[in-house]
Amino acid sequence: MVIGEHVVVGYTNDPGGHDALALGAAITRVTGGELTVATIYPPGSPGLAVEAQANLAHAAEALGEVPAEYLAFESRGSGRGLSVLASRIRADLIVVGSAQGGQRGRIAIGSTGDHLLHLAPEAVMLAPAGYEPPEAPSRLTLAYVHRPQADEAVERVAQAALRLGVPMRLITFDLRTEDAGRLRDDLALAVRLAWESTGIEAEAETAEGHDVAAALASVEWPPGDLLICAASEDAQPHRVFLGEVAMKALKASACPVAVLPRGFS
Repeated sequence: MVIGEHVVVGYTNDPGGHDALALGAAITRVTGGELTVATIYPPGSPGLAVEAQANLAHAAEALGEVPAEYLAFESRGSGRGLSVLASRIRADLIVVGSAQGGQRGRIAIGSTGDHLLHLAPEAVMLAPAGYEPPEAPSRLTLAYVHRPQADEAVERVAQAALRLGVPMRLITFDLRTEDAGRLRDDLALAVRLAWESTGIEAEAETAEGHDVAAALASVEWPPGDLLICAASEDAQPHRVFLGEVAMKALKASACPVAVLPRGFS
């Protein structure tokens, strides 16, 4: 199953919300999945409920003829509301934009994104500020570390790449504190896992640098690339939780980043 069979966009009428809306629509255009656009508002606030409906009207105007469902959902927090809503309507991906005040072309994490990256029940995708999605993805790149969660992600991403008809790339970070030979061996095992599970020939690269941002910059990121991270081993079952290195990669990425929950199926 490709992530994006049912996408929930967390929409706010600001640049980050517009980026999320464009990315969510682009995903469902490729997957043929359902699109739900949601604005979260706090309980006991009739004025904000009306404002939420007005925001959704803006979203509908922006999407034009793109088929979507529009929901104003009451919750004490935007991240919590999107998590509950995603579970309720059985969505498999939550898309949000970058928080205001961040660098253009990078992801800034606000309170909504922070909640989702630590407790969301479904995969989460964040759009960099000002991101303009292409017509279709060009490649799926999985940040790989040799551990069960990442091994499971190799199979899932390989299946998605095969279905979408795009290449798959595996990258591992060499921050000059690890055994480079072991990292190459780990990548080779992951490439073999992708081949044995799906028959796809994955590319493999070691991203080298003195820190995660420098390592990411050492490899190419053509338009349409998507970075995918597995949940940390510290994640609760069927929840997203991003580890330290993956969080740094997310903040340094110039392309959208998707995070898979632990035990994703």
